[in-house]
Amino acid sequence: MSKVKPYKHSDLSKKEQVTKMFDTISGDYDGLNRVISFGIDIKWRKKVVKIVKEANPDTILDIATGTGDLAINLAETDASKIIGLDISSGMLEIGKQKIKKKDLDSKIDMVLGDSENMPFEDSTFDAITVAFGVRNFETLENGLKEIYRVLKPNGTFIILETSIPTKTPYKQGYKFYSKHILPLIGKAFSKDRSAYKYLSESASVFPYGETLNNILRNIGFINVEDFPQTFGVATIYKSSK
Repeated sequence: MSKVKPYKHSDLSKKEQVTKMFDTISGDYDGLNRVISFGIDIKWRKKVVKIVKEANPDTILDIATGTGDLAINLAETDASKIIGLDISSGMLEIGKQKIKKKDLDSKIDMVLGDSENMPFEDSTFDAITVAFGVRNFETLENGLKEIYRVLKPNGTFIILETSIPTKTPYKQGYKFYSKHILPLIGKAFSKDRSAYKYLSESASVFPYGETLNNILRNIGFINVEDFPQTFGVATIYKSSK
């Protein structure tokens, strides 16, 4: 997998660049997400919550939680504790404000941390989710190994990530939109012009479908399944330990 970075002329590592990028765009992120996905990302997250709910977890970890959208949605489950982990303090601060407004402080904790080196004991969580975050890992396999480590045996792991439609005309339409339209929207609405170009480029090279399924199996995950969403522009992956 090609290692696409937000800032091509920077000497910082991908992890450092991603942190800087999300800190910079944190104020624009929620609104821009709604525009870019036409609001469909809300529907995808609801599907993730439904799958997690079926597993009836008591403890949930939401990795690359950003501003906490999925962590907040997961409060609909009967989990007693939800932790949102992210590398960007800027995103977490906005997430904390949203959680406070919804009076979910006692149920959701927002933690600053690196998904490839997490501050949790082995086999801690009943369920782990990551929405639009795995493609930002410095090294995909390292991040997945860490997730496997902190997930309890028989625990549920759900990924929601962008993918590329394989059928005509959706494939052509997606490529045109991601290459030409998405960067223009980012340029118009965000103070970081490189950010949305990176988000588009990173999606285009990220492994999806059976390729990602096989990576998960190689890490040790079992019962691996994928569920393409909205003509294949995103995919939900479900697996367990």
